Amino acid sequence: MKTFTLARRAVLNALLGATCAAALAPSLAMADSKPVIGVSVADQKSLFYIAAVDGMRAAAEDLGYELNVQAANNNSRQQIDQVNNLLVQQIGALVFISQDSTAAAAGVKAANRSGVPVIAVDQRPETGSGDLVTYIATDSVKAARDLCTWMFGQMGGKGQIAILKGVLGSTAEIQRTQGCEEALAAHPDIEVVAIQTANWDENEAFKATQNILTAHPDLDAVFGESDAMSLGAAKAARQAGRTDLISVGIDGFPTQLKAIQEGLTQATMAQIPYTMGYMAVEQAVKVINGEGGDIPELQYQDAVLVTGDSVGGVNAADFYGPAANNM
Repeated sequence: MKTFTLARRAVLNALLGATCAAALAPSLAMADSKPVIGVSVADQKSLFYIAAVDGMRAAAEDLGYELNVQAANNNSRQQIDQVNNLLVQQIGALVFISQDSTAAAAGVKAANRSGVPVIAVDQRPETGSGDLVTYIATDSVKAARDLCTWMFGQMGGKGQIAILKGVLGSTAEIQRTQGCEEALAAHPDIEVVAIQTANWDENEAFKATQNILTAHPDLDAVFGESDAMSLGAAKAARQAGRTDLISVGIDGFPTQLKAIQEGLTQATMAQIPYTMGYMAVEQAVKVINGEGGDIPELQYQDAVLVTGDSVGGVNAADFYGPAANNM
Protein backbone atom coordinates (compact mmCIF):
# COMPACT_ATOMS: atom_id res chain seq x y z
CA MET A 1 0.00 0.00 0.00
CA LYS A 2 2.81 2.35 0.90
CA THR A 3 4.55 1.61 -2.39
CA PHE A 4 1.35 2.46 -4.32
CA THR A 5 0.95 5.72 -2.38
CA LEU A 6 4.54 6.75 -3.05
CA ALA A 7 4.19 5.88 -6.68
CA ARG A 8 0.97 7.83 -6.97
CA ARG A 9 2.58 10.82 -5.23
CA ALA A 10 5.48 10.72 -7.69
CA VAL A 11 3.09 10.74 -10.62
CA LEU A 12 1.11 13.63 -9.15
CA ASN A 13 4.28 15.61 -8.54
CA ALA A 14 5.40 14.99 -12.09
CA LEU A 15 2.04 16.12 -13.46
CA LEU A 16 2.08 19.19 -11.25
CA GLY A 17 5.55 20.08 -12.45
CA ALA A 18 4.53 19.64 -16.07
CA THR A 19 1.44 21.81 -15.55
CA CYS A 20 3.47 24.59 -13.96
CA ALA A 21 6.03 24.42 -16.74
CA ALA A 22 3.28 24.62 -19.34
CA ALA A 23 1.73 27.59 -17.58
CA LEU A 24 5.05 29.39 -17.45
CA ALA A 25 6.04 28.56 -21.03
CA PRO A 26 4.10 31.39 -22.75
CA SER A 27 5.52 33.94 -20.31
CA LEU A 28 9.03 32.64 -20.84
CA ALA A 29 8.52 32.59 -24.61
CA MET A 30 7.25 36.18 -24.54
CA ALA A 31 10.22 37.25 -22.45
CA ASP A 32 12.69 35.58 -24.78
CA SER A 33 11.12 36.73 -28.09
CA LYS A 34 10.19 40.02 -29.71
CA PRO A 35 6.54 40.84 -30.39
CA VAL A 36 5.30 40.56 -33.94
CA ILE A 37 4.55 43.82 -35.77
CA GLY A 38 1.18 43.73 -37.51
CA VAL A 39 0.79 45.37 -40.91
CA SER A 40 -2.59 46.10 -42.45
CA VAL A 41 -2.45 47.44 -46.01
CA ALA A 42 -5.27 48.34 -48.40
CA ASP A 43 -3.98 46.04 -51.13
CA GLN A 44 -0.90 44.48 -52.65
CA LYS A 45 -1.72 45.36 -56.26
CA SER A 46 -0.88 49.06 -56.22
CA LEU A 47 2.82 49.61 -56.86
CA PHE A 48 2.83 52.19 -54.06
CA TYR A 49 1.64 49.66 -51.51
CA ILE A 50 3.93 46.94 -52.84
CA ALA A 51 6.93 49.24 -52.46
CA ALA A 52 5.83 50.37 -48.99
CA VAL A 53 5.57 46.76 -47.79
CA ASP A 54 8.96 46.00 -49.39
CA GLY A 55 10.42 48.80 -47.25
CA MET A 56 8.70 47.42 -44.15
CA ARG A 57 10.08 43.93 -44.75
CA ALA A 58 13.57 45.33 -45.25
CA ALA A 59 13.41 47.26 -41.97
CA ALA A 60 12.04 44.22 -40.10
CA GLU A 61 14.87 42.06 -41.42
CA ASP A 62 17.49 44.67 -40.52
CA LEU A 63 16.10 45.05 -37.00
CA GLY A 64 15.34 41.39 -36.34
CA TYR A 65 11.55 41.59 -36.10
CA GLU A 66 8.78 39.50 -37.63
CA LEU A 67 5.93 41.05 -39.61
CA ASN A 68 2.41 39.75 -40.07
CA VAL A 69 1.23 41.44 -43.28
CA GLN A 70 -2.47 41.45 -44.19
CA ALA A 71 -3.79 42.94 -47.47
CA ALA A 72 -7.49 43.87 -47.70
CA ASN A 73 -8.04 43.76 -51.47
CA ASN A 74 -9.48 47.29 -51.33
CA ASN A 75 -12.33 46.15 -49.08
CA SER A 76 -12.80 48.28 -45.98
CA ARG A 77 -14.94 45.67 -44.17
CA GLN A 78 -12.29 43.03 -44.81
CA GLN A 79 -9.58 45.37 -43.57
CA ILE A 80 -11.42 46.07 -40.32
CA ASP A 81 -11.75 42.31 -39.74
CA GLN A 82 -8.06 41.81 -40.48
CA VAL A 83 -7.05 44.51 -38.01
CA ASN A 84 -9.19 42.90 -35.31
CA ASN A 85 -7.61 39.52 -36.04
CA LEU A 86 -4.13 41.02 -35.74
CA LEU A 87 -5.03 42.59 -32.42
CA VAL A 88 -6.25 39.26 -31.04
CA GLN A 89 -2.77 37.89 -31.78
CA GLN A 90 -1.29 40.46 -29.36
CA ILE A 91 0.94 42.26 -31.85
CA GLY A 92 3.42 44.77 -30.49
CA ALA A 93 2.46 47.57 -32.88
CA LEU A 94 0.23 48.15 -35.91
CA VAL A 95 1.51 49.71 -39.14
CA PHE A 96 -1.65 50.81 -40.90
CA ILE A 97 -2.28 51.80 -44.53
CA SER A 98 -6.06 52.06 -44.58
CA GLN A 99 -8.36 51.60 -47.56
CA ASP A 100 -10.58 54.56 -46.73
CA SER A 101 -11.78 56.77 -43.90
CA THR A 102 -14.16 54.10 -42.60
CA ALA A 103 -11.44 51.49 -42.24
CA ALA A 104 -9.02 54.09 -40.88
CA ALA A 105 -11.31 55.23 -38.07
CA ALA A 106 -12.48 51.74 -37.08
CA GLY A 107 -8.99 50.22 -37.20
CA VAL A 108 -7.33 52.94 -35.16
CA LYS A 109 -10.08 52.92 -32.53
CA ALA A 110 -9.81 49.11 -32.19
CA ALA A 111 -6.03 49.33 -31.76
CA ASN A 112 -6.42 52.12 -29.19
CA ARG A 113 -8.83 49.98 -27.16
CA SER A 114 -6.30 47.14 -27.23
CA GLY A 115 -3.44 49.39 -26.18
CA VAL A 116 -1.57 48.73 -29.43
CA PRO A 117 0.37 51.72 -30.83
CA VAL A 118 -0.49 52.70 -34.42
CA ILE A 119 1.85 54.05 -37.08
CA ALA A 120 -0.27 55.29 -40.00
CA VAL A 121 1.18 55.48 -43.50
CA ASP A 122 -0.36 57.33 -46.47
CA GLN A 123 -3.92 57.40 -45.04
CA ARG A 124 -5.36 58.35 -41.65
CA PRO A 125 -8.76 58.90 -39.99
CA GLU A 126 -10.11 62.20 -41.27
CA THR A 127 -12.59 62.58 -38.42
CA GLY A 128 -9.83 63.25 -35.92
CA SER A 129 -10.91 60.26 -33.85
CA GLY A 130 -8.29 57.79 -32.67
CA ASP A 131 -4.75 58.26 -31.44
CA LEU A 132 -1.71 57.71 -33.67
CA VAL A 133 1.93 57.51 -32.68
CA THR A 134 2.72 59.20 -35.98
CA TYR A 135 1.43 59.73 -39.50
CA ILE A 136 3.92 59.27 -42.37
CA ALA A 137 2.78 60.46 -45.78
CA THR A 138 3.47 62.55 -48.82
CA ASP A 139 2.48 66.19 -48.49
CA SER A 140 -0.30 65.62 -50.99
CA VAL A 141 -1.67 69.15 -50.86
CA LYS A 142 1.68 70.57 -51.91
CA ALA A 143 2.28 67.78 -54.46
CA ALA A 144 -1.05 68.37 -56.19
CA ARG A 145 -0.70 72.15 -56.08
CA ASP A 146 2.77 72.00 -57.65
CA LEU A 147 1.72 69.46 -60.27
CA CYS A 148 -1.43 71.30 -61.34
CA THR A 149 0.50 74.58 -61.47
CA TRP A 150 3.03 72.93 -63.79
CA MET A 151 0.24 71.50 -65.96
CA PHE A 152 -1.48 74.86 -66.25
CA GLY A 153 1.81 76.34 -67.39
CA GLN A 154 2.03 73.73 -70.13
CA MET A 155 -1.48 74.76 -71.21
CA GLY A 156 -0.48 78.42 -71.48
CA GLY A 157 -2.61 79.31 -68.47
CA LYS A 158 -5.97 78.62 -70.12
CA GLY A 159 -8.11 75.74 -71.35
CA GLN A 160 -10.26 72.85 -70.20
CA ILE A 161 -9.28 70.15 -67.74
CA ALA A 162 -10.83 67.07 -66.17
CA ILE A 163 -10.03 65.73 -62.70
CA LEU A 164 -10.04 62.02 -61.88
CA LYS A 165 -10.41 61.45 -58.15
CA GLY A 166 -9.25 58.58 -55.98
CA VAL A 167 -11.33 56.80 -53.34
CA LEU A 168 -13.65 59.48 -51.99
CA GLY A 169 -13.00 60.41 -48.38
CA SER A 170 -9.50 58.96 -48.31
CA THR A 171 -6.72 61.21 -47.06
CA ALA A 172 -4.93 61.35 -50.40
CA GLU A 173 -8.12 62.13 -52.33
CA ILE A 174 -9.07 64.95 -49.99
CA GLN A 175 -5.60 66.50 -49.95
CA ARG A 176 -4.90 66.16 -53.68
CA THR A 177 -8.25 67.70 -54.51
CA GLN A 178 -7.44 70.59 -52.18
CA GLY A 179 -4.01 71.09 -53.71
CA CYS A 180 -5.30 71.33 -57.26
CA GLU A 181 -8.12 73.63 -56.14
CA GLU A 182 -5.51 75.96 -54.68
CA ALA A 183 -3.68 76.00 -58.02
CA LEU A 184 -6.98 76.61 -59.85
CA ALA A 185 -7.68 79.63 -57.64
CA ALA A 186 -4.54 81.25 -59.03
CA HIS A 187 -5.46 80.42 -62.66
CA PRO A 188 -8.93 81.81 -63.42
CA ASP A 189 -8.74 80.96 -67.13
CA ILE A 190 -8.53 77.21 -66.45
CA GLU A 191 -11.99 75.61 -66.67
CA VAL A 192 -12.80 72.31 -64.94
CA VAL A 193 -15.33 70.69 -67.28
CA ALA A 194 -15.52 67.25 -65.63
CA ILE A 195 -14.81 65.62 -62.28
CA GLN A 196 -15.17 61.86 -61.96
CA THR A 197 -14.14 59.26 -59.40
CA ALA A 198 -11.93 56.44 -60.68
CA ASN A 199 -10.79 54.99 -57.32
CA TRP A 200 -7.05 55.01 -58.12
CA ASP A 201 -7.77 52.43 -60.87
CA GLU A 202 -6.38 52.53 -64.41
CA ASN A 203 -9.31 50.73 -66.02
CA GLU A 204 -11.87 52.95 -64.32
CA ALA A 205 -9.90 56.01 -65.42
CA PHE A 206 -9.77 54.72 -69.00
CA LYS A 207 -13.57 54.36 -69.15
CA ALA A 208 -14.17 57.67 -67.39
CA THR A 209 -11.90 59.52 -69.81
CA GLN A 210 -13.60 57.95 -72.81
CA ASN A 211 -16.90 59.40 -71.58
CA ILE A 212 -15.36 62.76 -70.77
CA LEU A 213 -13.79 63.08 -74.22
CA THR A 214 -17.12 62.27 -75.83
CA ALA A 215 -18.82 65.04 -73.85
CA HIS A 216 -15.89 67.48 -74.07
CA PRO A 217 -13.92 66.92 -77.28
CA ASP A 218 -11.89 70.10 -76.72
CA LEU A 219 -10.47 68.85 -73.41
CA ASP A 220 -6.86 69.96 -73.01
CA ALA A 221 -5.61 68.04 -69.96
CA VAL A 222 -6.39 65.51 -67.24
CA PHE A 223 -5.22 65.65 -63.65
CA GLY A 224 -5.23 62.10 -62.34
CA GLU A 225 -4.88 62.00 -58.57
CA SER A 226 -2.76 58.86 -59.05
CA ASP A 227 -0.41 57.60 -61.74
CA ALA A 228 -2.68 54.65 -62.52
CA MET A 229 -5.51 57.04 -63.34
CA SER A 230 -3.17 59.25 -65.36
CA LEU A 231 -2.10 56.23 -67.40
CA GLY A 232 -5.71 55.19 -67.99
CA ALA A 233 -6.61 58.69 -69.14
CA ALA A 234 -3.63 58.88 -71.49
CA LYS A 235 -4.45 55.53 -73.08
CA ALA A 236 -8.07 56.57 -73.63
CA ALA A 237 -6.89 59.80 -75.24
CA ARG A 238 -4.53 57.91 -77.56
CA GLN A 239 -7.33 55.55 -78.57
CA ALA A 240 -9.42 58.60 -79.45
CA GLY A 241 -6.57 60.03 -81.54
CA ARG A 242 -5.82 62.78 -79.00
CA THR A 243 -2.03 62.62 -78.90
CA ASP A 244 -1.97 66.28 -77.79
CA LEU A 245 -3.85 65.76 -74.51
CA ILE A 246 -1.78 66.36 -71.36
CA SER A 247 -2.07 63.70 -68.65
CA VAL A 248 -0.37 63.96 -65.26
CA GLY A 249 -0.50 61.96 -62.02
CA ILE A 250 0.93 61.52 -58.55
CA ASP A 251 2.97 58.49 -57.42
CA GLY A 252 6.16 58.13 -59.46
CA PHE A 253 5.34 54.56 -60.50
CA PRO A 254 8.11 52.95 -62.58
CA THR A 255 5.44 52.39 -65.24
CA GLN A 256 4.60 56.10 -65.20
CA LEU A 257 8.26 57.08 -65.53
CA LYS A 258 8.48 54.86 -68.61
CA ALA A 259 5.29 56.40 -69.99
CA ILE A 260 6.77 59.89 -69.53
CA GLN A 261 9.92 58.81 -71.37
CA GLU A 262 7.75 57.54 -74.24
CA GLY A 263 5.60 60.67 -74.32
CA LEU A 264 2.38 58.89 -73.33
CA THR A 265 2.04 60.93 -70.12
CA GLN A 266 3.68 64.22 -69.29
CA ALA A 267 4.47 64.40 -65.56
CA THR A 268 4.23 62.86 -62.12
CA MET A 269 5.00 63.79 -58.54
CA ALA A 270 7.19 60.91 -57.38
CA GLN A 271 6.60 59.67 -53.83
CA ILE A 272 8.94 57.58 -51.67
CA PRO A 273 6.82 54.64 -50.49
CA TYR A 274 9.78 52.32 -49.88
CA THR A 275 11.37 54.82 -47.51
CA MET A 276 8.05 55.52 -45.80
CA GLY A 277 7.49 51.81 -45.22
CA TYR A 278 11.00 51.42 -43.81
CA MET A 279 10.46 54.42 -41.51
CA ALA A 280 7.16 52.99 -40.25
CA VAL A 281 8.66 49.71 -39.02
CA GLU A 282 11.78 51.43 -37.72
CA GLN A 283 9.60 53.68 -35.58
CA ALA A 284 7.28 50.84 -34.55
CA VAL A 285 10.33 49.12 -33.09
CA LYS A 286 11.29 52.27 -31.21
CA VAL A 287 7.82 52.46 -29.67
CA ILE A 288 7.87 48.77 -28.72
CA ASN A 289 11.19 49.35 -26.94
CA GLY A 290 9.90 52.41 -25.10
CA GLU A 291 12.01 54.80 -27.17
CA GLY A 292 9.30 56.55 -29.19
CA GLY A 293 9.02 59.75 -27.20
CA ASP A 294 10.83 61.82 -29.83
CA ILE A 295 8.81 60.59 -32.84
CA PRO A 296 6.96 63.54 -34.47
CA GLU A 297 3.17 63.22 -34.74
CA LEU A 298 3.23 64.26 -38.39
CA GLN A 299 5.95 63.37 -40.89
CA TYR A 300 5.24 64.77 -44.35
CA GLN A 301 7.59 63.73 -47.13
CA ASP A 302 8.17 65.88 -50.20
CA ALA A 303 7.41 64.49 -53.64
CA VAL A 304 9.60 65.18 -56.68
CA LEU A 305 8.25 66.63 -59.93
CA VAL A 306 9.31 64.43 -62.84
CA THR A 307 8.68 65.62 -66.41
CA GLY A 308 9.91 64.76 -69.86
CA ASP A 309 12.84 67.10 -69.30
CA SER A 310 13.99 65.43 -66.07
CA VAL A 311 12.91 61.80 -66.34
CA GLY A 312 16.20 60.72 -67.93
CA GLY A 313 18.04 61.53 -64.71
CA VAL A 314 15.61 59.72 -62.41
CA ASN A 315 16.15 56.26 -60.94
CA ALA A 316 12.89 54.51 -60.00
CA ALA A 317 14.71 52.59 -57.25
CA ASP A 318 15.25 55.86 -55.38
CA PHE A 319 11.49 56.02 -54.88
CA TYR A 320 10.23 52.43 -55.05
CA GLY A 321 13.18 50.48 -53.72
CA PRO A 322 15.48 47.79 -55.12
CA ALA A 323 12.64 45.91 -56.84
CA ALA A 324 11.43 48.98 -58.76
CA ASN A 325 12.82 47.91 -62.10
CA ASN A 326 10.87 44.63 -61.88
CA MET A 327 7.53 46.32 -61.23
